[in-house]
Amino acid sequence: MDTDYRFVHKHILSLQDLSQSDIEYILKTSKSFKEISTRSIKKVPTLRGKTIINLFFEPSTRTRLSFEIAAKRMSADTFNISAATSSTTKGETLIDTAKNLQAMKPDAIIIRHPASGTAHLLTRYIEASIINAGDGTHEHPSQGLLDMLTVYEKKQTLSGLKIAIIGDIAHSRVAHSDIIGFTKMGSEVHVSGPATMMPQGLKELGAVPHLNIREAVKDADVVMALRIQKERLHAPHIPSTREYAEFFGINRQISQLAKPDAIIMHPGPLNRNVELTTDLADGQQSVILEQVTNGVAVRMALLYLVLGS
Repeated sequence: MDTDYRFVHKHILSLQDLSQSDIEYILKTSKSFKEISTRSIKKVPTLRGKTIINLFFEPSTRTRLSFEIAAKRMSADTFNISAATSSTTKGETLIDTAKNLQAMKPDAIIIRHPASGTAHLLTRYIEASIINAGDGTHEHPSQGLLDMLTVYEKKQTLSGLKIAIIGDIAHSRVAHSDIIGFTKMGSEVHVSGPATMMPQGLKELGAVPHLNIREAVKDADVVMALRIQKERLHAPHIPSTREYAEFFGINRQISQLAKPDAIIMHPGPLNRNVELTTDLADGQQSVILEQVTNGVAVRMALLYLVLGS
């Protein structure tokens, strides 16, 4: 990394916006914050006096809670707003909601929304830093970063790897962020899923598409299963989950096509024995829970870099 490097981003909206040096610096910072979570007293004063709002218009367990834990471990004041408890249920527009939140002078707003581009839109209207916690089918940058941190810890590199991502590629913002992030760091991303879940433009994005899951998984260093995004499907895209599991579920037979030391990943929530069999999800190659642990560290790093560094 350039010795004159300086992190200059006010917002975290997309991995497209980040350079290779940015990503390296975020991951390095995340590793330094990871140690805090192992202490008996998991708290540092890094962001004392900062106010952070979690504005979530979609259900979330891991992302929302890990952002909240990350902020609290750095002594920030956190507030959570969901769609059901916001004034949008009374007819207020999202922009008006954001402007009213800005009037309360928060330092950062973390937003998850079903519409792609929402996080970018808010940056035009408010002064607080915006962190995209997932916008529609566009991106989920913090998930992409925690996936890269997890792979780096296991492989000691992010360059020259074969990453296989299997599932609902078209509707997965995680897939989009991972394709962008891993290819930017020098790895090759192969994707596979039902034809109805394979979008146009994958090659332009940097991925190698396959309709045959075996071709995607063969000799892979990393195998990632994705959940079927039922909440984004307005019509049936597969005959049944049983048929999906038969042709695109990752089982022991499919996983053995990857390298012997390949790791198994899933961004969650996991539908067991649909995207991934239970024996693999709970097996020695699985790093699913390590992804969750790394999520807190990455989100601590992002908050620190946009607010405290």
